[in-house]
Amino acid sequence: MSYVVRMGVVALGAFVVMAAVSGGRVDAQSAALPNPYQSILDWAKIPQGRTWGQMAALDIDSHGNIWAVERCGGITCNGRPEAPVLAFGPSGDVVKSLGAGMFVFPHGIAIDDDDNVWITDGRAADGKGQQVIKFGPGGEVLMRLGTAGVAGEGPDTLNGPSDVAIAPNGDIFVGDGHDAGTNARVVKFAKDGTFIKAWGEKGVGPGQFATPHSLAFDSRGRLFVGDRENNRIQIFTQDGMFLEEWTQFGRPSGMWIDGDDVIYVADSQSDMTRNPGFTRGLRIGRIRDGSVTAFIPHPNADPASPAAEGVVIDAARNVYTAGNDEPVAKHVPR
Repeated sequence: MSYVVRMGVVALGAFVVMAAVSGGRVDAQSAALPNPYQSILDWAKIPQGRTWGQMAALDIDSHGNIWAVERCGGITCNGRPEAPVLAFGPSGDVVKSLGAGMFVFPHGIAIDDDDNVWITDGRAADGKGQQVIKFGPGGEVLMRLGTAGVAGEGPDTLNGPSDVAIAPNGDIFVGDGHDAGTNARVVKFAKDGTFIKAWGEKGVGPGQFATPHSLAFDSRGRLFVGDRENNRIQIFTQDGMFLEEWTQFGRPSGMWIDGDDVIYVADSQSDMTRNPGFTRGLRIGRIRDGSVTAFIPHPNADPASPAAEGVVIDAARNVYTAGNDEPVAKHVPR
């Protein structure tokens, strides 16, 4: 039987059979989870003259274009001329790009209901970075959160923003913290950018974080936070009240929750050292009972190779992933 951790109590899940428990952690990988997808690893095409760099996040706009954040052919965009934010059309070709010369360490992405594009910049250099920048559909800058080039923990500063998510009412949530020595909190802003509140600190307890790397909302409006270094997902109300903790989805780098409350969790780092009993890949499950129902394994068998961090789903239920060692791939239902 499988297990879901809820408010510190182990509760029965409904789908995965014969999962093992050792050392207080759930080994969701001991079950033979199906992979119902065929993978097209070379789906996206980088523009001529460019090479793939690190990637951490994906999203989709109202036209079905897949948006990716790509670090200018390497590990940073500082001093690079390339536009790091790329939109790929149905054929995998780039149809739009933005953000050239504006970012240091572009990381998270969110596209709101009006096709505005929100990008986090998790490091600072040369008076740039440590911000969330909102672009309009035409690429114009509409809003900046945080102070450019300044790291901090106040209402007007960020330190290592990893991801951003937009609530149905327009409120803005930022997972603030990535590298060692950065913040470990979730920050909430009103739709006009006014600071509302922040919660969290370094730690392993409820409401504490060690890299709030990804954010997503379910159909009930609950905020899911991929607390990556703690190998868990934490679930909160939009006011920051802790509700549940899940460990069965591995070490979460990226998350996507679709309209049917199916959750897709990209685990880019699990290994015998950082998350024993789990392997890298994409776990798929159900919000209603927390069960893990399917798994797309990372195609690279090298244990030192990082897997996909970003994940997004289109209207045809195709799955797209991307990461530091995996350009944008498309996974088609069999």
